[in-house]
Amino acid sequence: MTPKRLFSIFAIGEAITWALLILGMILKYGTRTTDVLVSIGGGLHGFMFLAFFVVTLLVGISQAWRPWVTLLGLASAVLPFTTIPFDVWASRTGKLDGPWQLAPGGRAPRGGVEKAVQWAFGHVWLTAGVLAAFVVVVFTTLVVVGPPGS
Repeated sequence: MTPKRLFSIFAIGEAITWALLILGMILKYGTRTTDVLVSIGGGLHGFMFLAFFVVTLLVGISQAWRPWVTLLGLASAVLPFTTIPFDVWASRTGKLDGPWQLAPGGRAPRGGVEKAVQWAFGHVWLTAGVLAAFVVVVFTTLVVVGPPGS
């Protein structure tokens, strides 16, 4: 899977879960009919937000994005639906072009973080499992703590 494809999947997924959460809030606070979609949409959005964060860091590091581009990518998840315009912009400006640069046979890593990412790409299934577990642990912790102000 290319960086472009992976990033696009998570950018679209993050936007879809924003829509679910917003719809849930409209039903709960606007129509006062049900709050079930806030629980479902909120949970899915929280999980996807964390996963998008991880994917953005991996893509940004591998594709040698400038720090401000990576920060902009991370910030795009904060406002509803802005991951999609960021994805389009990153695609049009070549930020998502080509294969994984730090994958085996790619460019030489510069520094410890890139060495760790290169190692991770050499151990894809282990890395995927560890990152998935990380997202699950953080998500579960946040669910147990509860929403702000509760």
